[in-house]
Amino acid sequence: MIVLDTHIWLWWLLDEGALTDDERQTLDEAAAAKEIAISAASIWEVELLERKGAIQLQPNLETWIELATKPEVCKVIPIQKEVILAQKKLPDNFPDDPADRLIVATALHYEYGLATKDKTLQELGF
Repeated sequence: MIVLDTHIWLWWLLDEGALTDDERQTLDEAAAAKEIAISAASIWEVELLERKGAIQLQPNLETWIELATKPEVCKVIPIQKEVILAQKKLPDNFPDDPADRLIVATALHYEYGLATKDKTLQELGF
């Protein structure tokens, strides 16, 4: 199972961003095998981005989220107490961004891979 960072999820489904053709193909294949997951924190982060005007989802936020979280697209992992407590495993120099913390903690808790292009997270080994 691969947990997608929010930007990867958006880029993949909106067919934009900095994903290569190979990366897109890998995600498509993982989705076909039901191996893609997102943290519920990504849904929250997408709502924040749209509310701030950073993105505009079509036809609207609610419909886009409904389609983007169908079981054939990805598994949505809820934010449970175990995920919150898994943040204790994050290094002291981990960024304070709550969404990043919850997304990475989700991957750590479930021992899933993490797909991100966030340079800070990559430099920390995620």
